[in-house]
Amino acid sequence: MYQQSAGQIQLQEGPMAPMKVYGWVVSPWMARVLVALEEAGAEYEVVPMSRSGGDHRRPEHLARNPFGEIPVLEDGDLTLYQSRAIARYIFRKYKPEFLGLGEGGSLEESAMVDVWLDVEAHQHEAAVRPILWHCIINKFEGRDRDQGVVDESVRKLEKVLGVYEARLSGSRYLAGDRISLADLSHFSNMRYFMATEYAGVVDAYPHVKAWWEALLARPTVQKVMAGMPPDFGFGSGNIP
Repeated sequence: MYQQSAGQIQLQEGPMAPMKVYGWVVSPWMARVLVALEEAGAEYEVVPMSRSGGDHRRPEHLARNPFGEIPVLEDGDLTLYQSRAIARYIFRKYKPEFLGLGEGGSLEESAMVDVWLDVEAHQHEAAVRPILWHCIINKFEGRDRDQGVVDESVRKLEKVLGVYEARLSGSRYLAGDRISLADLSHFSNMRYFMATEYAGVVDAYPHVKAWWEALLARPTVQKVMAGMPPDFGFGSGNIP
C-alpha cells in the first residue's frame, strides 16, 4: 500500500489485509463469490451474517449495501456488492484468464465470457430460481407450492438448456475451450436445482450434463458446496 508523507508518495511495506465477504454461505449469490475467490487463490475472510436474524437490514450493513442484500466484498477501502460484479473484480485482480483476458486471451474470448454471463443472469437463473423457491424454500417457510409456476419454469429451462447443448457441442466450455467465470457462475444455482426432483431434466442434454459434471469435479466447487446443504439448511435447522 502507499502512504503519503512530506509531499511524497512512498511505498509502505507490509502484508495486505485479507478481503472480507459478508453474507451466509448457503446463498447461491454468496457461493458465486466464494468459488471465484477459491479459484483465484485469494486470501479472504467470511464474515457470517444471519438472514433470519435480519443482519442484512441493520444500519451497519445498509452502509455497505443500501439495498440490504448479500454478498458484500470489502477489499481495503473498496466496497462492492452484486455477486457477478464482485466475481469479475476478483478475476480482474488475480486471474484475468477467467474473464478471457491475460495470457492466451483475446478480445473475442472476453466478449464471449460477457455474453454467457448475461445469458446465465437473464435466461438460466430466471428459469431456475422459481423452481428452487417453490420446490425447496416454500415448503420450509410454510408457503404453498404453485405447480403451475414450476411447470412453466421447467419448460423455460428446457429451452435454455437446448441452447446450451448446441453451444457445448462445439466447445468444451461456454466461452470457448477453457473454463471461465461464465461457467463457474452457473454452479451455485445448479447445485440446488440438481437437488430437486427435476434434476433428471439435464439427462436429455448430454453435453450439458458432461459440462456440469466437469464443474462439479473442481476442488474449488467441492469446497464451497460443502457449506451448501441441498435444503438450504432448513431440514437440519442450520438456517443462517
